[in-house]
Amino acid sequence: EVQTLTTAVAQAYVRGASVDWQAVFAGQGARLVDLPTYAFQRQHYWPEALPAATNQAGTGTGPDSTDARFWEAVESEDLAALAATLDLDATDAQSPLNALSPVLPVLSAWRRQQREQSVVDGWRYQVTWKPAAENHTTVSGTWLLAVPATHAEDGWVSEVARTLADSGVELRRITVDTTAGDRDALAESLRTAHAETAEPTGVLSLLALDEQEHPVHPALSAGLAATALLAQALGDAGTEAPLWCVTRGAVSTGRSDRLTSPAQAQTWGLGRAVALEHPERWGGLVDLPEALDERVLSRLTGALTGVDGEDQLALRRSGHFVRRLVRATRPQAAVAAWKPRGTVLITGGTGALGAEVARWLARNGAEHLVLTGRRGADAPGAAELRAELVESGVQVTLEACDVADRSAVETLVKRLTTDPTTPLRAVVHAAGVTQDTALMESDLAELSRVVDAKVSGAVNLDAALGDIELDAFVLFSSIAGVWGSGGQTGYAAANAFLDALAEQRRAAGLAATSVAWGPWGEIGMAADDVAAEQLRRRGLRVMAPELGITALQQALDLRDTALTVADVDWELFAPAFAAARPRPLITELPEVREALAEATAEAGTEDRAAAFQERLRGLAAADQGRTLLDLVRTEVAAVLGYAGAAAVEAGRAFNELGFDSLTAVELRNRLNAAAGLRLPASLVFDYPNPTALAEHLRAELVGDGPADTAPVLAELDELDRKLSALSPDHAERARVTARLQALLSKWNAVDGSADGTEDDDELDDVSADDLFDIINKEFGRS
Repeated sequence: EVQTLTTAVAQAYVRGASVDWQAVFAGQGARLVDLPTYAFQRQHYWPEALPAATNQAGTGTGPDSTDARFWEAVESEDLAALAATLDLDATDAQSPLNALSPVLPVLSAWRRQQREQSVVDGWRYQVTWKPAAENHTTVSGTWLLAVPATHAEDGWVSEVARTLADSGVELRRITVDTTAGDRDALAESLRTAHAETAEPTGVLSLLALDEQEHPVHPALSAGLAATALLAQALGDAGTEAPLWCVTRGAVSTGRSDRLTSPAQAQTWGLGRAVALEHPERWGGLVDLPEALDERVLSRLTGALTGVDGEDQLALRRSGHFVRRLVRATRPQAAVAAWKPRGTVLITGGTGALGAEVARWLARNGAEHLVLTGRRGADAPGAAELRAELVESGVQVTLEACDVADRSAVETLVKRLTTDPTTPLRAVVHAAGVTQDTALMESDLAELSRVVDAKVSGAVNLDAALGDIELDAFVLFSSIAGVWGSGGQTGYAAANAFLDALAEQRRAAGLAATSVAWGPWGEIGMAADDVAAEQLRRRGLRVMAPELGITALQQALDLRDTALTVADVDWELFAPAFAAARPRPLITELPEVREALAEATAEAGTEDRAAAFQERLRGLAAADQGRTLLDLVRTEVAAVLGYAGAAAVEAGRAFNELGFDSLTAVELRNRLNAAAGLRLPASLVFDYPNPTALAEHLRAELVGDGPADTAPVLAELDELDRKLSALSPDHAERARVTARLQALLSKWNAVDGSADGTEDDDELDDVSADDLFDIINKEFGRS
């Protein structure tokens, strides 16, 4: 009670209430202590509380305030508070309040449900295809055409090659053995192609066409493996030409356009991740139909120019379509709620997400839950989960089954579908593993491991079920497959497959719902606070599990096919997502357009960067150093949330200032925009502090010149700031003065001057390292 009361008093005080602190601390032995002697910075680190809604008289009793009190009483099921809000006499036996009492719990539950659904509605997105104006420019220059050896004589491939050649492109064809898996050999082929011609204008890959299983990594299609190797080999060979990947039937632009190849859809997922990791050498993704004609082929030559920034296109006889993310709205008319019945199979059922789904199904009517995992009943926590579910009245079977094993899946499905008492009515495929390895550091073994659990499991379930009628076939996908995720090329590819499989099943009249989830809090891959905070700073807020379940229920109620559910702060996410190159995918969302417009205004344009460089070249060396140091400190302050450049110490290490890998990328992007450079994302790890980084920027922008005094002066500025904060009666003042005098004597002794009247130009004769060494020795700085 003491802690609760103290907390309440503190919360009231920081919101402006008057508190008699002497009364609060009476008898507690509290005493006054001296405040620190440094000046107060007077900065607020919490948002200002908004005033309560008031009526015109300012009495705080306006309609909004009244509504809030009413619904607060309802949600808390507080009958007395409700009576006060409605101005009813709770003691009157004839009061209408008595009639309200039995319905209050129902009304409270309805209100909470409506609030939850309102939140979830803001998380729902879907991908659509928008007709776009055709680009009538024509691709030109020298292009490399990567063709799978299995399709070297394919007429479809020949038509694409002919069209490019007819448009005036100088074509260099590379035939790739997609089953070889030799990254080094592919890189050497690219170097050979370089030697025969100038740097190519672009690279066009048709490797995704090969859908056969890879002989060493059967979880992968040969085309997907070869596409990943090609993206890596281009980096190994130093090719900076943009990579465009062409697929056939990997997407559907509408009801009349059938998706025929979920296998090739994996290249779309992989490509979206590559576009984030290596935007400087990414072109885009283009899907073509099975039957080519001149209209489609002419659109291809225009699309490959990339002049309109579009990088995800589907070209059809009916037109030129671009991929867009839009909000998924709910119909106003009531829909029948989906209810589980019979047996429900959950893959990955003993994992965190699978267990949460199992609890929801048990609460809502499922009779029999079959939870699969590689270890079955031996999985950690499996026995406890089973006991919990059984206690709720549902039959539970823990099944040791690797969903990547086709025969095991077939055996299990056959047994469940022929059970006469509780036949299989629904499947939830929640199994999967994540990935956190950059493309250039990964190999086919890792790619296969990540793809296997999701893709092989989905393929095996789909094949084993055939055309069996189900109430639901749910696939747990990820936003990584929708818009990509750096370090997750394989994970993005696998989830793009799930979304495509759902579309293919639905078009065939079968049950299918694929939900591309954003991060779940508490139980998902962002369960720990550190991961959740990193995601939040990127603009991805973790979702409460109970709201995730609400979103899943809603998706099944509405018979959604491919849905994205994520809590995105577009104001943070969009500028970072589009920092390196345009991302047309998200530009249909109004909040994205607003965020990008603001970011453009803040970050500046190419013209501003050019003007900055021109102004810099007109400055003396010392002024150049100071200008760049100011730039670095300003951008560091903006990224880390400091009050301003003055709060960023010039010599303090970046890791001490609070940088991590995410904020390092943001700083890189801001400096690139401001100075017109192409800096690496590892910037803050390559240079120890703002002073060193400013020196690097000067070398990049104006070339290496004579030793500059900017770092020295920056250190002295910082020292001056600290000394100015000391009060005249500070106890250490005499000691500091003696140290400064000793420092000045040593400074004068460096060049033999005894009276300290050396010319200012002699400062250039002493290196920054010399002066820093003196400062370190005198002030004990490490």
